[in-house]
Amino acid sequence: MLDSASNRPDLPPEIARRRTFAIISHPDAGKTTLTEKFLLFGGAIQMAGQVRAKGEARRTRSDFMKMEQERGISVSASAMSFDYGNFRYNLVDTPGHSDFSEDTYRTLTAVDAAIMVIDGAKGVESQTRKLFEVCRLRDLPILTFCNKMDREARETFEIIDEIQENLAIDVTPASWPIGMGREFLGCYDMIHDRLELMDRADRNRVAESIKISGLDDPKLAEHIPADLLEKLREEVEMARELLPALDPQSVLEGHMTPIWFGSAINSFGVKELMDGIGELAPEPQPTRATPREIAPEETKVTGFVFKVQANMDPKHRDRVAFVRLASGHFERGMKLTHVRSKKPMSISNPVLFLAADRELAEEAWAGDIIGIPNHGQLRIGDTLTEGEVLKVTGIPSFAPELLQTVRAGDPMKAKHLEKALFQFAEEGAAKVFKPAIGSGFIVGVVGALQFEVLGARIEQEYALPVRFDMSQFTSARWVHGEKAAVDRFVTANKQHIAHDNDGDIVFLTRLQWDIDRVVRDYPDVRLSATKEMMV
Repeated sequence: MLDSASNRPDLPPEIARRRTFAIISHPDAGKTTLTEKFLLFGGAIQMAGQVRAKGEARRTRSDFMKMEQERGISVSASAMSFDYGNFRYNLVDTPGHSDFSEDTYRTLTAVDAAIMVIDGAKGVESQTRKLFEVCRLRDLPILTFCNKMDREARETFEIIDEIQENLAIDVTPASWPIGMGREFLGCYDMIHDRLELMDRADRNRVAESIKISGLDDPKLAEHIPADLLEKLREEVEMARELLPALDPQSVLEGHMTPIWFGSAINSFGVKELMDGIGELAPEPQPTRATPREIAPEETKVTGFVFKVQANMDPKHRDRVAFVRLASGHFERGMKLTHVRSKKPMSISNPVLFLAADRELAEEAWAGDIIGIPNHGQLRIGDTLTEGEVLKVTGIPSFAPELLQTVRAGDPMKAKHLEKALFQFAEEGAAKVFKPAIGSGFIVGVVGALQFEVLGARIEQEYALPVRFDMSQFTSARWVHGEKAAVDRFVTANKQHIAHDNDGDIVFLTRLQWDIDRVVRDYPDVRLSATKEMMV
């Protein structure tokens, strides 16, 4: 399914069957459960876990950090690859908690589409709106899954209206729910004219599917009580008159979202959504870079790092860079040029992920996400190529909204603390600033929960208890301008100056007044709240 407006050549079949997407939602809408079911249907796991595991019910596979399993939240994006039907799915699960939104923003630069999960009772929530805006900035195609229909939910039309009004996007129903809460029986599949019935007895079983010929088919009466059947016919007729028909091109352009209804915990509606991803989501798309765009069908391999995860295996102090391949056919053992350092890297043990499990990747194609274990050479925003100097653009780093000073419980271990902090800074889990005056470090994060996660991880992974204390500063801005102007500014504002882990100059502020003063007194110096993760 190619963009008819472009005259791009057909993709090689291996690349064309790739679908790389992220799942976005407000916390608790059921995103991690949906991810588990994808893996179940993809044959990747035998039994889906539950976020809050009961007794022997297994823990979820996509949350691999100890803290995620204890609290039942996802705090770092994880990537998973699996085959389903004729397609190869690369699924990136993102943290739903708003305190980890930066990880999510960066992840969205590495995918071609997003699945928005909303709760049938709560509708569009604040975090969904925020993440949707990021998708909108990148014109990402969005498919919607309305979850938890087996509980009391809102009227179907009300949910659709809310999405259209709040997110300013056309919504077309791909399926229509029959009943809700205790009466929820299943859905009518409007794309394929099928009746999908939910099996409440076995949560890990695929729902029964009955092929019908339209809503007047007498077979329907055998499965649906008369009152619900009448309501279904009425609502579907209204939906067909009032709501736009499915337009695949409009979906690809990000103007329309198809919506499926279901219950992830009961494995219902998931298969239809997965079929929908194959049919409606785009194949790997070109990647923005300088000095030119990278097309997926190019034969030379290029890729970029959108995430770094430290200590995935605590025994080995390893760091894994998550790399989205932008073009070509990658084979294990290849030598690629690390553009920032201009050095060749031999990629001898790349891995493919299935949550915390990994296997060696013998090969990968454009659209795939592979992990490259390394000892700190790779950072977020790095580009790998077969020699050409290309830099992938648009991977943001945001100014932190909360700042605290940090010190080791044991003053003799200050050096260890520095190493740990720099490791987390390169992972993108926090910003670390070294003030020009005085000792110690200031740590900046987007949300308060990140301090807790950071403290817990430093203690677990480095056996180093730390304390965070209030800082006199409230935010940070990166400083840009001609070298002479910046030097003059730095000399005059020493007590506000720090350097981040890349060595870039940062201006620490207490009040908005500090920023206004700089704008007024130093017109040739620019302060910015974001920086591109490129060197």
